[in-house]
Amino acid sequence: QLQASGGGLVQAGGSLRLSCAASTGDFSYYASGWFRQAPGKEREFVAAIGYSGGTNYYADSVKGRFTISRDNAKNTVYLQMPSLKPDDTAVYYCAAATTLRAIIVGSSNIYWGQGTQVTVSS
Repeated sequence: QLQASGGGLVQAGGSLRLSCAASTGDFSYYASGWFRQAPGKEREFVAAIGYSGGTNYYADSVKGRFTISRDNAKNTVYLQMPSLKPDDTAVYYCAAATTLRAIIVGSSNIYWGQGTQVTVSS
C-alpha cells in the first residue's frame, strides 16, 4: 500500500515536497515514481527512480526543476518541487513496480497510491 502526502495550495514560484510511504518491508525491491493528472487531461508520467535511487528519469516538463529521491530505510519516496507553475496543478499519484521500465512506460503492472492534490495559483 502506498500513501502519498504533501500536496497543497501554493503560489507560483513556491515549492512543495511530496512523500509516498510504502507499507512493505521490501520496498527496496521496487522501482517507484510519480504521475500526475490535471483536470480534463490524462494521467502523465512525472518522474521515476530505481531501486537504490541511483537512476532517475524525468518528464521533459519537469526535468531540471523537480527532484525525485528515496529513503529505503523509511520506505519512502519523495518528489521535491521547487519553482512551481500553474501548469503543475494536478493530482499527483505515487507508484511502484518491480521494474523501472514499468514505471516509465506506465505499465499495467503498477501499484498505485491514492493521489494528493497540488494547486499552484498564479
